Amino acid sequence: MAKDRKEQKKKIIDKKVSQINNSLNKGTLFNNLKDNLSYMKELFVDDDLFIIREIENNFNPSFRCAIAYCEGLINPNIINESIIKPLMISKNIKKDDTLIDHLAKRIIQLYNIKKTKIIKDIVESVTYGDVILFIDGIAEVLILNVKKFEARSLTEPENEKILIGPREGFIEFLPTNLSLIRRRLRTNKLKFKYLSFGDKTNTQACICYIDGIVDNKILTELYKRLKKIKIDGVIDTNYITELIKDNRFSPYRTTGYTEKPDVVVGKLLEGRIAIVLDGSPIVLTIPYFFVENFQTSEDYYMNFYYTSFVRILRILGYFFSITVPAFYLAIIAFHQELLPTPLFINIALERQTVPLPTTLEMIVLLTVFDILKEAGERMPKGIGQSLPIVGAIVIGQAAVEAKLVAGPMIIIVTFTGITSLLIPKLNAPIIIFQIMLLLLSTTLGLFGLTIGLSYIIIHTLNLKSFGISQINLTGEFKYQTLKDTIFRAPWWQMKKRPKQITKNQIRMQQTEAKQNV
Repeated sequence: MAKDRKEQKKKIIDKKVSQINNSLNKGTLFNNLKDNLSYMKELFVDDDLFIIREIENNFNPSFRCAIAYCEGLINPNIINESIIKPLMISKNIKKDDTLIDHLAKRIIQLYNIKKTKIIKDIVESVTYGDVILFIDGIAEVLILNVKKFEARSLTEPENEKILIGPREGFIEFLPTNLSLIRRRLRTNKLKFKYLSFGDKTNTQACICYIDGIVDNKILTELYKRLKKIKIDGVIDTNYITELIKDNRFSPYRTTGYTEKPDVVVGKLLEGRIAIVLDGSPIVLTIPYFFVENFQTSEDYYMNFYYTSFVRILRILGYFFSITVPAFYLAIIAFHQELLPTPLFINIALERQTVPLPTTLEMIVLLTVFDILKEAGERMPKGIGQSLPIVGAIVIGQAAVEAKLVAGPMIIIVTFTGITSLLIPKLNAPIIIFQIMLLLLSTTLGLFGLTIGLSYIIIHTLNLKSFGISQINLTGEFKYQTLKDTIFRAPWWQMKKRPKQITKNQIRMQQTEAKQNV
């Protein structure tokens, strides 16, 4: 009997939930205030944060209304002074067909007021910090913006620290992030389009672009992919990244990401599109070129000679980080004749007392370095910065003295680890390609290394971002196409935008005055 009662109770609850969900999708309000409030209480049953307060006017007893809100998301001072007090003491409230407009325009003292009669809109608004005003006799409500969200201050992003340039960073509050972009682009051509993701979270996002510069084909393709996202919740921009990226199983990114407003503005001025998500300080930019992995915002704030030199170092660092361990293994295991005799003898003497095979020794040391690097990122700031380097030196020295590993192996692993730190955007590809090349070199020597590098090059050349090749090889060696790739040209020579992502290529007008070179 008890079991039958539980099943019957469960069926009643399921039926009630189904009715509520159906009403959310296609329901509208009642004319009666009591029915509306009962329905809202039913929707938010067992939710102690949901508050309803009924209000009466001191001079017109026939006027009855109520406000509903979620505690902790609103500003109580604004509610008291700009909503409740005017509704109670106003002498000009009369019940007629224009009552709701009269309240919105003359009584309630708020800058952002909307009207709706759709229950789904009401639920989304009240759970996002708005106050809902119900009026007896009217099947429509006012949505009053009195949000008060706690947000951290604007600080420099930890992952994008620079020596020269703007130090502001995005935070987890969407309106603040959009204001940081708008403040830097004072033009009516800058467009903001709101979207919502997640059936349960209803996370708000904003698509930003500059009309007249953006390529409409890319914009259309982006909207097409975003509309296909059907998920119960979106908490961070990486959810969107993995759902809209071109090469889904590629370790490379096909969307850019940053926490700096100046970077986003620079991308928008080149014709790219930005995706800003509420609750995340990471902003996505599309399309994305492979060379952007080696660029930083500081490149455009420093001398172009130094910037070009550093970019070349980053590219070499990526190449060394994936090839040096595999090349060392291939030489030691298969092609000792390529080494000078004294060097080969020294390496052989070092390896005599080492118990582990060369391949296993390399994998273990690379894994230890990655563990130290990950631990350094998770530890407190003061300790974490020095942990990877100091830890690797201490452990490496102790391992060599204990004759667990060879000295040359420590040098190779340390050099590889340091070069990988030059390009943090490529951490995932470096780890994957390191392991792949190590296995190929262990089994096939330099031939395996060549096969692996060929695969990496072919895969990289075939990367696309929203239908645009990430590496544009046209066969034309023109200065304007190379001005912001491997090296950075001075600003007076970067007169055009990338032609792959925009048809409006003119960035800088020609002037009669010539620069002195």
